[in-house]
Amino acid sequence: MSQQEFASKLGVTFATINRWENGHSTPNMLAETKLYEFCKENRIDLGAFIDSKIKALECDFYHGSKSGLDGKIAPSSRAHCDFGKGFYMGNDYMQSLTLICAFPKSKLYAIDMDMSGLKVLHVKPDIEWAMLVAFHRGKMDSVKGSVLYEKYAAMLDGYDVVVGCIADDRMFYVIDNFFTGAITDKALVASLAALQLGEQYVAISEKACRAVKVKAEIPLSHTERLYLQATAQRNRINGINLANDVCKKYRREGLYFDEILGG
Repeated sequence: MSQQEFASKLGVTFATINRWENGHSTPNMLAETKLYEFCKENRIDLGAFIDSKIKALECDFYHGSKSGLDGKIAPSSRAHCDFGKGFYMGNDYMQSLTLICAFPKSKLYAIDMDMSGLKVLHVKPDIEWAMLVAFHRGKMDSVKGSVLYEKYAAMLDGYDVVVGCIADDRMFYVIDNFFTGAITDKALVASLAALQLGEQYVAISEKACRAVKVKAEIPLSHTERLYLQATAQRNRINGINLANDVCKKYRREGLYFDEILGG
């Protein structure tokens, strides 16, 4: 397609396309929206562009921030995250992107981390993982002081890094159903295994945070954000449908959250 033909498709001038391709200017938000619609109509895979751009960085992990990093790396996330306060990273950049793409000031970072000399706890996607998340999200506050509460309160003591399943809105949906008594622990574990969302690495100590190095900030265009938002929505719907099917299959097996707390 010539620049003139492309300009006609997007409703801009030939000179505008020429300036974009020569790097003399960049598309505004309206033009980027038209670019996204053009790609969608012509089945152009924007994911392939994003993939090649990010994988070229060859980093260990990815960190998505809704407003960008400011200052030194620290275990300073909000308290009610999966493993409490920490610096959260993922091994799948798409997982990070689909969590932050709806926020206009969000940033994706390529991260390297030297794990040598750090004490690492690997948490499998089982009931122990779910209960640890329950503790850190405040679901056990009503039984504070109990043996069960104290067990999970002390589980991360002495560790620098926690490795466990990534929790996005698909997993939140399953976990919240467990916490509210809609599904059993058996259904929860089966759902987590079926969703296969990758792993998150969480630096929970100052020592671990000092080992984190930001390799690059990865810019995202408005066109890419639109693609990612559509992808996130599809993933959410597909994930919830899959989780629903798994939960129905195991709805008569296992224990409910209040039964575990009472036990």
